[in-house]
Amino acid sequence: MKITAAVLQRSGAPRPYAQSRPLEICEVNLDGPGTGEVLIRLHAAGLCHSDLSVIDGTRPRPLPMALGHEATGEIIEVGQGVTRFKPGDHVVLIFMPACGHCQPCATGRPALCEPGAEANGAGTLLGGARRLNQQGAALNHHLGVSAFATHAVVSENSCVAIDKSLPFATAALFGCAVLTGVGAVVNTAAAVPGSTMAVIGLGGVGLSAILGARLSGARQIIALDTDDTKLARATALGATHAIKAGTATTLDELRDISHGGVDYAFEMAGSVPALELAYAATARGGTTVTAGLPPPDRQLSLQALSLVAAERTLKGSYMGSSVPTRDVPRYIALHQRGLLAVEALLTHRLPLAAVNEGFDRLADGACVRQVIDLA
Repeated sequence: MKITAAVLQRSGAPRPYAQSRPLEICEVNLDGPGTGEVLIRLHAAGLCHSDLSVIDGTRPRPLPMALGHEATGEIIEVGQGVTRFKPGDHVVLIFMPACGHCQPCATGRPALCEPGAEANGAGTLLGGARRLNQQGAALNHHLGVSAFATHAVVSENSCVAIDKSLPFATAALFGCAVLTGVGAVVNTAAAVPGSTMAVIGLGGVGLSAILGARLSGARQIIALDTDDTKLARATALGATHAIKAGTATTLDELRDISHGGVDYAFEMAGSVPALELAYAATARGGTTVTAGLPPPDRQLSLQALSLVAAERTLKGSYMGSSVPTRDVPRYIALHQRGLLAVEALLTHRLPLAAVNEGFDRLADGACVRQVIDLA
């Protein structure tokens, strides 16, 4: 079938993207679903730094590629062997398809699925196929999803069924921002109620971590960012304190507020200096969790002795250490009970034609989460 999609032919285009137009909105061909795959009419897709890092070249991916990974839509056709879904189901798409059989999957860690990671790195679906092509030349899939499009074929293992009453624009955010940010608090850190926490970097993932910190019963939630508007938004979402990051007094202010350091610090900026600040911000016995994705050539330096002498912990968190089939429905249920104000993360809605302008806004830090309306 013919669909419309945003295709990245090459990375590293100069800013502003509104002029260089790295994403081309064009007609491409989409094959029908194969065994274990589904065809989805996409309704909403979020713009994320993981997309931006492919556009600017800091995280290389095989090109050309149809971008987008945080999305929701309605299943309109199922391939052979699909039994968990049927046409008409509403689903959130997951950017790490889990095979269910490899060692990480078998031990309850589907975010680390080995075949899923291999397929994502190769630009294919979980089964190894590419269902997109342009004038006969294959197009790569972005994280098994390629959501900046009117339709997508994905592995059934990239889908989680959701309540049909949830608005699509809100539902999209559960596939990445919420899954990653809330999951970092409740899954990776397994934060204890009554703890003190700091969240550094207040984009969609960072503000989701603020929501997770509030949900987990933190007694003190310290938000840090260089942007005053985002600090104010964090306070509105439940942060007890807000500190301007990047100043000579940032760390001293945090230590003063937390009486020497926090129990948990979450780095969500994708920046090594932010990670260094998060590590320095934790108290003795504290845990630092990083879910940011800095460029792969960046290195972290820390005092090795402190890991032992102060019993410090440094943990990575990919996709919030989530089990999506468990976590997406429960986060949605918590949202519907008024305990996760996910809709507050949505700052802009735009048509697919404005996707390049949206990434300018994201690169400038002038938004939290933007959603493309695709229906």
